[in-house]
Amino acid sequence: MGAVDNILLGAVDLHCHSGPSPMPRRITHAEAARQASEAGFRAIVAKCHYHDTVTDILAMAPLLDGLEVEVFGGIALNSHNGGLNPFAVDRSLRLGGKVIWFPTISAQAHLCHAAHDEEVRQHFQPRGMMQSEEISIFGTDGDLKPEVHQIIGQAKEAGALISTGHLGPEPARALVEAAAASGHRQLILSHPNFVVAVERQQAAELAGLGAVIEHELGMYYDEKRFTIRELLDWISLIGPESTSLGSDLGQVGQPLPVEAYRQIVGKLLDSGVKEKEIRLMIRDNPARLIGLR
Repeated sequence: MGAVDNILLGAVDLHCHSGPSPMPRRITHAEAARQASEAGFRAIVAKCHYHDTVTDILAMAPLLDGLEVEVFGGIALNSHNGGLNPFAVDRSLRLGGKVIWFPTISAQAHLCHAAHDEEVRQHFQPRGMMQSEEISIFGTDGDLKPEVHQIIGQAKEAGALISTGHLGPEPARALVEAAAASGHRQLILSHPNFVVAVERQQAAELAGLGAVIEHELGMYYDEKRFTIRELLDWISLIGPESTSLGSDLGQVGQPLPVEAYRQIVGKLLDSGVKEKEIRLMIRDNPARLIGLR
């Protein structure tokens, strides 16, 4: 077994965009699970912006039987799921959900980005579906809405991961501060340099509050959007102990999740990142975030 394959043993992908989904997907959750199992992954989390993936996973149980990988789902609090909906969160968590993504395609930062990028707008509005409505975590008084605190409490009780989704810098910080103040330490901020526009020093401050900063391998694969040098700079600033790497893959026309892990892990090794540091970012940190021991 080569060095890369050995490092992948026990990996956890918290950001797998397999299907079914309204958006075009290259692989199903079951296919993603099989590929991850063959590579020795410990777990994957299926993500969809439009619906709770927990019921997908439950329905696919017969197809997952016998695989050496755990498969989890969660819910994104977009307008299609009722926004900041504690009832939907309760259902998801009680059925085994591991992640609550605060607004992604319903976040102001996402909607503003899509309004200035037609390719992004079309990608996130498939099949002519209704445009997602903005979901703010703030009330008219400028404070966090009561539902935000309730959902934080639900996540804490269930030991589930809270993701800041596509919230911009100010709401992301407010959410992380509120969760940290409640004693909840399973927090993640994804792709700070894409859509959400969280600057490096801002991300470092959120990491100081307990958030893990996640980078998406699909954006670095073949340096499609960002260079490996940029990823190395982020890791150097934030530190491997507060960094996670997820695929953000499964879409039609994109590499498969495991392919991206193999390429990027290889490039990190070639760049001098230590094996134990890579394992922190692809195995230990994401496992802790979803309560795997």
